[in-house]
Amino acid sequence: MASITIWNLDDKIKQKLQARAAENNRSMEEEAGLILYQAPAEDPLPEKGLGTAIHRMFQTAGGIELDIPSRQSMREPPRFD
Repeated sequence: MASITIWNLDDKIKQKLQARAAENNRSMEEEAGLILYQAPAEDPLPEKGLGTAIHRMFQTAGGIELDIPSRQSMREPPRFD
């Protein structure tokens, strides 16, 4: 199991954490660990990638059709004879 150290924790935050831990009959470390454990569940990462998330965001706006120019054959490359 991993452990962490929190530097420069504001005294008011520490007092609130101590009070919350006391209310739940836990140590401050247990309470902080539980908070950190539950935090990702409250703000889950998208199941897919960024592109999928952007697509879903703008999906209701509808799409547009672009005129795609036809492909042309490439020009002859320069010769250096």
